[in-house]
Amino acid sequence: MEEVERVEEVEEQRDDREEEKVEEEEPDKSFEELGLDSRLIRALSKKGIEKPTLIQQTAIPYILQGKDVVARAKTGSGKTLAYLLPLLQKLFSVSGSKKKLAPSAFVLVPSRELCQQVYTEVASLIELCRVQLKAVQLTSSMPASEMRNALAGLPEILVTTPACIPKCFADGVLDPAAISDSLDILVLDEADLLLSYGYEDNLRSVTSIVPRRCQCLLMSATTSSDVEKLKKLILHNPVVLTLQEGADKEEPVPSNVQQFWISCSAQDKLLHILALLKLEVVQKKILIFINTIDMGFKLKLFLEKFGIKSAILNGELPQNSRLHILEQFNAGLFDYLIATDDNNQTKEKEEAKGEDNKENKKNKRRGKPKLDAEFGVVRGIDFKKVHTVINYDMPQSVTGYIHRIGRTGRAYSSGSSVSLVSPDEMEGFEEIKSFLAGEEDKNSDIITPFPLLTENAVESLRYRAEDVAKSVTKVAVRESRAQDLRNEIINSEKLKSHFEANPRDLDLLKHDKLLSKTAPAPHLRDIPEYLVDPKTQEASKMVKLARAAMGNNSRRSGARNNSNKKRSRKGGDPLKTFNVNGSNKRGHGGGIGQKKDGKGSNDGSTKHKKPKTV
Repeated sequence: MEEVERVEEVEEQRDDREEEKVEEEEPDKSFEELGLDSRLIRALSKKGIEKPTLIQQTAIPYILQGKDVVARAKTGSGKTLAYLLPLLQKLFSVSGSKKKLAPSAFVLVPSRELCQQVYTEVASLIELCRVQLKAVQLTSSMPASEMRNALAGLPEILVTTPACIPKCFADGVLDPAAISDSLDILVLDEADLLLSYGYEDNLRSVTSIVPRRCQCLLMSATTSSDVEKLKKLILHNPVVLTLQEGADKEEPVPSNVQQFWISCSAQDKLLHILALLKLEVVQKKILIFINTIDMGFKLKLFLEKFGIKSAILNGELPQNSRLHILEQFNAGLFDYLIATDDNNQTKEKEEAKGEDNKENKKNKRRGKPKLDAEFGVVRGIDFKKVHTVINYDMPQSVTGYIHRIGRTGRAYSSGSSVSLVSPDEMEGFEEIKSFLAGEEDKNSDIITPFPLLTENAVESLRYRAEDVAKSVTKVAVRESRAQDLRNEIINSEKLKSHFEANPRDLDLLKHDKLLSKTAPAPHLRDIPEYLVDPKTQEASKMVKLARAAMGNNSRRSGARNNSNKKRSRKGGDPLKTFNVNGSNKRGHGGGIGQKKDGKGSNDGSTKHKKPKTV
């Protein structure tokens, strides 16, 4: 056994050296040079993807060779396509050759949101390639009959969470023996999160039936003991790829993301976030992270009073609502999203489980709704065009911070983060700073004080903020939380069949509706100029100019065009554009061929035209 382990270590080191050699000699390869199928290249071109990222350049050749791979690269670096492209190409060659009784490829992800995202990506690639392959997604909340219907067509690719596999075995939806015969590729996406989500037992039930010939891929943004554990549990002599790109070498957070922090008391966090948003010194779109659901609703109610609309994303909402909120946010229908960090919901999930057990013994009038154990928004989800991440509550670990910040600056675009740090959170914040600085530059300021918000600007809003904060009571938070949940359940369940028949009606659903019972006071919507000091006014102008230069205002052009079309249909009656004298009402100064006095022009262009009558 010791000799075998030594041989494996030598082979792994040789693979690592080979990987480094490839990076140095040919840093820039095209998809054609990577050996991808022409159908996949055409599909990528239609999606606007012309060049592979570094992780794709490095991982795809190894995966096409059939090797097990452990790939670590930063968020937004293209890890999903790095495994989907070679996976599809391998299935192209074997599709139709042998009828299998179970899917050939399993993609296991930690959350339902990521499950939906990966499924959407692979389904679009299959459609653009025009091949006879089928992919399905399963979740543990689906009834057995629905799972059977999804698997009835014998799909080649199954995207799911680890918790769903044992349920499929128990319900007889999947046969372990059939999986052992059919499974060729197993992918664990966001591998370092799978064990931290409590999926270890579920993964063991899967790995026990994975055949030795099966190719296994682990994708992760960080290296941790959990990844090492999975590596030993599933993989056989893998190639380990640890990639930092260009100037981002040794940097957990990419250099295109600016990191700032603001020191304030816990009580003043509402005041500071109001100043950031209302004075417009941070770029939209904005993703705000909080640690508890109640705090999220308190923040939403508080911002509503000042005319700032936002939506909330948390684990107690129905899955359909969560996915629709993400779609609307990515489409630019609202600029502020308050997200509950899933890593900080563990206590609430345990409390909810404890209360469920008590409810079986005692009938309570009011019980907390269950939190979805497969909810996850911090990791893996590809938020579109998020420019600023605000940590209203600081994360409880360095890893949590890195992955929160990873929601911005994706695909090499610029981004920024602002962390509100109270004295109680200072110890954890110092740990984050020292980790990001590294051993060599412990004294360097990786996270700098936020420069665009002066103390005078913040203090000018204190009276208003504190006065409004008093009205956001615990009772108001509890009632709004219950009201929001009722609204989303109605949206998700009662209207599900209607939306399946009328998908366009989904656009009418709004997730940033007001929750407070009283309308916001008009005088709180705008901040008088005399309250804002010149330095902050100048900073706000700079941010607005930058936003205009980036073209962010065009995000809603589609929605505006649609609304303009609707208006033109309503008011577009050609007969109503003419008056009895034959002039066009739309023309300035009396219409075409008319002077301001109503007489015809001297050029004779309208002399022979007959007047139109209504």
